[in-house]
Amino acid sequence: MSHTQESGGRRLDRRRFLTTAAIGGATIVGASALGGLDAEAAFAEPMPSLDAAIPAAFAEGRIVAMNRNVLDVAGSHGERHLIQLTNATSIWKLRTTTAEAIEVGDGLYARGAAMPDGTIAADAVWVNIVNVYVTIRGIAKDRLHLTHGNDELVGRIVPDTTTASYLGGALTADLSRTRIGQEAQVLGAWRPADGSIDIARVSLGH
Repeated sequence: MSHTQESGGRRLDRRRFLTTAAIGGATIVGASALGGLDAEAAFAEPMPSLDAAIPAAFAEGRIVAMNRNVLDVAGSHGERHLIQLTNATSIWKLRTTTAEAIEVGDGLYARGAAMPDGTIAADAVWVNIVNVYVTIRGIAKDRLHLTHGNDELVGRIVPDTTTASYLGGALTADLSRTRIGQEAQVLGAWRPADGSIDIARVSLGH
């Protein structure tokens, strides 16, 4: 499968698609090389299918229904996908988790293999993952107040999960060097209920 998406008559390559996430809207993004399952892997270069005879498949959208291990997903551009979860499917929702953590209304990115019946057997699924460039407008003990374009966002600091990277350095749980007015990249998981983001990583000074 091509790693491009048709959108309004123009083609978006997958990497561009991933970096133009729309918080609070229908577009929730993520991606992966086959087998990888952390936030960084979501933005790795795509890899070919492990089996050349089985075409790789890509899907993104909002989950509108669930039937056992099949997710009915409405794509951002009107398409529809049936995502089959298997015992081998890796699932990320802020952290590695299980299918029980997935809910109707969540956003989703899935990568896997296209099956003859039209479903996608998912190798990896990222739920509600977002990647946005923001400005820090406020700092509290348990959250960062952010702006993304004209939108105001709340980034929740999640104990034992949120990390920071300063000037490309190693990830650390120490967020004390964040400052109001800084530009930052935030990778995390969107909360559909209130539009906030659980922060997986905030990168500053890159």
